[in-house]
Amino acid sequence: MKVPDVSRGLRRAGLLAVLAGALLPGCESRTPPHRFPLTTAPATDSAPPPEASAARPASVEATSARPASAQLASHDGVASAQPSSGEAATSARPATSESARELTAAAAPSVVPSSASVSAPARSTGRSAFRALPPTTERAGHLHALATRLKAPGGAVEDPCVEPSDTGCARSALTPFFRALDGLLEGTAKTPTVVAAFGNSLIAGDRIVDVVRDELVAGFGHAGRGALLVDRMAPYGGRSRTAAVSNGWQPRTLGELHAPPHPFGITGVYHVATENRARGRFKLDGEPRGTLWWKDVKGAGRLVVSVDGAVLARTEPQGDGASRTTSFDLPAGAKWLDVTAEGKGAIVQGVVLQKDAPGVVLDMLGVPSADATLYARLEEDALKAQLAQRDPKLLLFFLGGNESKRLEWKRTDLPTVRQDLAALLRRARAAAPGSACMVVGPMDAVQDGHAKGKPLTQRPFLEAAIQAEREVALAEGCGFFNLYTAMGGAGSLARFHQAGFMHEDLVHPRGQGLDLLGQLVSDALLAGWANEGAVPAPALTSSREDAPAGSGSGQTAEAVP
Repeated sequence: MKVPDVSRGLRRAGLLAVLAGALLPGCESRTPPHRFPLTTAPATDSAPPPEASAARPASVEATSARPASAQLASHDGVASAQPSSGEAATSARPATSESARELTAAAAPSVVPSSASVSAPARSTGRSAFRALPPTTERAGHLHALATRLKAPGGAVEDPCVEPSDTGCARSALTPFFRALDGLLEGTAKTPTVVAAFGNSLIAGDRIVDVVRDELVAGFGHAGRGALLVDRMAPYGGRSRTAAVSNGWQPRTLGELHAPPHPFGITGVYHVATENRARGRFKLDGEPRGTLWWKDVKGAGRLVVSVDGAVLARTEPQGDGASRTTSFDLPAGAKWLDVTAEGKGAIVQGVVLQKDAPGVVLDMLGVPSADATLYARLEEDALKAQLAQRDPKLLLFFLGGNESKRLEWKRTDLPTVRQDLAALLRRARAAAPGSACMVVGPMDAVQDGHAKGKPLTQRPFLEAAIQAEREVALAEGCGFFNLYTAMGGAGSLARFHQAGFMHEDLVHPRGQGLDLLGQLVSDALLAGWANEGAVPAPALTSSREDAPAGSGSGQTAEAVP
């Protein structure tokens, strides 16, 4: 090419850039030029605090470290060297060769590059014309590097089409949630986008969903804490989902071996006042109003809601056993909210605190020992009323770990696992018909009774339970995310353990192990949003046969090299 040709090409490129800037004024904030470089950090039990201003990684290291589903949305699928600060300020997207583009197109012909600030082809899903992966937290960069070290490749969300059309798919399982995210970005949303996360002890500590919450908030804004408990579920643990200070309450959960005397609301927990003046004190953060969920049991005293010493509301029990709601307005500048029981026996199911502004709210509704069978202990009236009040745009279910354990112990069977999960999904979706739905399968698990110093063996029925959950989820019109394969499949738990990210029970992750699982889920969700409409998987409606007994791989878990 002659020099004049180059000059004309540069002038044409500059003109196109100016036009693009004029036509796409909102894209810069979604794909900021600065990219957070990744470095492999030593394994620790703590992660840096989130920083919302960092961008999702797009360097060579970032592309290799991020889960496969997220890689689809990076630089048209082509890895590139990290630009200098000057180059990054000029363009967030590196030039790629024609051959590289052809290779990418062959590998993923139907995936829309979510990092590209260009108009995506119109789709019948009604998706936004412009989608790019939003800014992420600084912690995510460290977790992506940790994923590379632990051989956790990540994965994509399966998003079945639930409403076919002549031109493709009018609505997929996750469309309601994805459209809600579009509304937050486009400024058309006026209310919070609520995510309701049900599950077992994997999320009950509120750390996995902390990461999911932080990643969504970093890209779409924060609208408050949502559903909270008046006290902890046990004498230990943090208070991220509870009152800041509590005394005089006894917790009861749906995960208990024997059913407690009263059914549950959507929190799966209620607290009984064991003394007069039992109290939970919540720190306020500018919320304009709140809601108290309580159980109207016979013989229980009233509950009093007050702010900074001033009474806002009192319950008036009828003693009929119903689940009730008391709402109240909060004065501007209020600092502390107190929920106080006037006598023993009063029952609190939860307290809701959130803002009116657009943004993301994630309700953590996990309970230790829970499975789909035990979620039958949710009271139907409370489930309907409380989910209607929350109006979630995404129902998330983290289940399968306890199911696979109980299959190993012969306390359940695969037909029951299928039946009870289907029943839970149907109940929840009927109570929140405008919500998207997604099931997250269990993580890797090893067989009980392993001898110390011996190789770890994968839990029997684990893969059968995962397959059963997947088939039920897709058949019921829900998305599915395979956490087991995303974290590395068979042997991944051993790698987590040797890196120091598993508790001694070899069942529950700890520290950054939990954080990484949350990152895998959030990466898959956001990549699914960015690439929505790229050939949704068909809903499975006929795969109801039982997996054969012992269909788990039975592989010996590998060690970290």
